[in-house]
Amino acid sequence: MKAEIPEALTEDAPKNAWGKILTATPVIMTVVSTMLAGLSSSEMTRAQYARSLGAQQQAKAGDQWGLFQAKRLRGALQHSTLDLLLATTASRPGGFEPPPRTDPTVMAGLQKGELPAVPPGPELPAVVRSGIGMLEAGRPDSELATLLLEVDPQTLSDAERTAHDRAAALDAATKPVNQAIDGLEKSVGGGDREGLRDLTAARLRYTAVRYDAEARINQTIAQVIELEVRKSNLIADRHQRRSQRFFIGMLGAQAAVIVSTFSLAARQRSILWGFATGVGLAAVGFAVWVYFFV
Repeated sequence: MKAEIPEALTEDAPKNAWGKILTATPVIMTVVSTMLAGLSSSEMTRAQYARSLGAQQQAKAGDQWGLFQAKRLRGALQHSTLDLLLATTASRPGGFEPPPRTDPTVMAGLQKGELPAVPPGPELPAVVRSGIGMLEAGRPDSELATLLLEVDPQTLSDAERTAHDRAAALDAATKPVNQAIDGLEKSVGGGDREGLRDLTAARLRYTAVRYDAEARINQTIAQVIELEVRKSNLIADRHQRRSQRFFIGMLGAQAAVIVSTFSLAARQRSILWGFATGVGLAAVGFAVWVYFFV
């Protein structure tokens, strides 16, 4: 809608350049007010998006914590079953003896409970490791927020991907060993009770170690996502503050429109128009400050 000032209200307005600027103040402040309202709405939309993203990330973290707890419980169950088996039956001194052509990795897993070597991957960034350490130490959210304010969200996303890649690498490394152990169980006949018992004990030991390793990786993934949740909440808080301050600037611009309109009506332009212009400029300056520095 085009804003027009009635001719009857502007007939006494100064005809020089400054007078024309003052006369146009209501129109200018209307434009500024509309712009600030749009910025306030935009910032609030961004805040809502960040809140929604944080909720989704919290659900992902919950899934990883669930996997962590399940694998820790499975590992503890394997350890308990192994202890019970060793306490109630007599095992051979050397333990299970795999066939001569058994892969060395499988033999190490069954005889020593060692996991296969996983190819080294990239380490988590130092700032992410620091954040995880603060989570584990139960540091206040204010300290964690100070750390996360300097972290780019992409850094946390990359760290999460690194942790997922580590889990996938462990799965790929242990899969052939798991399959080989399954084959050994099928090859050991039911008549060889001692061999089957020793194989069961070896498998329990190896599986417990594997579950413990997988649980630690799931814990790391969950902790990285927890950092992402807190980062999203910090972003949401920042956009919400900016939205509130843009809204205050909009109110100032609207006040300038009202004051300048009344000054035109009262034909007291020298003081009221100057006040209206000052309020409008303050609103613009406040909006610029919020946009660039808050």
